[in-house]
Amino acid sequence: MHTLYRPRPSWPARLTVMLAALFSMTGLVGVTPADASVYGSCTISRCSDARSANAIWSSKGYPTSAGWYTWPDGRYNYTGGRFYNREGQLPSGATYYEYDVYSRARGASRDAYRIVVNRSTGVTWFSPNHYTDFYRL
Repeated sequence: MHTLYRPRPSWPARLTVMLAALFSMTGLVGVTPADASVYGSCTISRCSDARSANAIWSSKGYPTSAGWYTWPDGRYNYTGGRFYNREGQLPSGATYYEYDVYSRARGASRDAYRIVVNRSTGVTWFSPNHYTDFYRL
């Protein structure tokens, strides 16, 4: 009986495949889904939380560099920096930045709740599901 030799992929190749799968499952690539919806107002639950977070980020001057910032509740909140609107769901031609809505311990995992701010106009969008839907605040 003759067996066919099949070399195993190298560990870098296996790692690349695993990371690609992880990024696609967790949404870490930062691409807005093609089926995203954009709404002209925000009346869903958590809109008031997004408005409160927006007021705090505004008082901090909407920082543009990614990182942790102190929050009034004694914890921290994170801004991811520039949001590129790659799928074109939000109005084009603007420079957007993303900010987390909920504070947490410094270094803790981020959740899916974001606000996205147009730096030129101040128009703010709330995404309760990591850029699947956008609600104008």
